[in-house]
Amino acid sequence: MSNTEQRDITLTIGDTDFVFSLAPPDVTKYFNAVNPNNKVSPSNNLLTTTVKAEQLPALRPLLRNPVLTMQLAGVLLEEYGPDVEIVVKKPSPVQND
Repeated sequence: MSNTEQRDITLTIGDTDFVFSLAPPDVTKYFNAVNPNNKVSPSNNLLTTTVKAEQLPALRPLLRNPVLTMQLAGVLLEEYGPDVEIVVKKPSPVQND
């Protein structure tokens, strides 16, 4: 994924489609802001800064619920991430003679 890769992702919430436009700097800013005492605010910021501007007024009332805010950010980030298979290989046991 290049640093300039921007993707539009549509989430349907209820019967409304919301279009979010994400790029690597948006995701980096989100991850850098998340800490043990601050999780909902970065999720809210990610959603409000990446949704189409004309859709923000309809999205804001939904973000009053912190659980929904976290769920939406999670789904958005999961969809943005690349489909890459990752396998952790276990080390082979070394025999000492």
